[in-house]
Amino acid sequence: MGKKAFDKIAEGLDEALSIMRGEAKPAKLFVPAELDVKAIRARLDMSQDDFAATFGFTISQVRDWEQGRSSPVGGLRAYLMLIESAPVRVQTMLRAASTKRAA
Repeated sequence: MGKKAFDKIAEGLDEALSIMRGEAKPAKLFVPAELDVKAIRARLDMSQDDFAATFGFTISQVRDWEQGRSSPVGGLRAYLMLIESAPVRVQTMLRAASTKRAA
């Protein structure tokens, strides 16, 4: 292993320890590679149609994600994390933004 690689690994470990001790905040948002869209939707007790319409997805996207034909990418995963953790707040923000744009 080269010195440059070792230094990067050591820097990452130091950062992880600082975060663990509460001395620092994580520098990057962790967005998992896989999300269980069906489980998120089920916890909200919504049909695929309602979930898609409420949060601005197409019904095809929701079906494809749930049936494993595709996966949400990039910012969609972060958006789904927000929906999972605070669905009512996300809906409120979407309504507010929609109302503001319509005015």
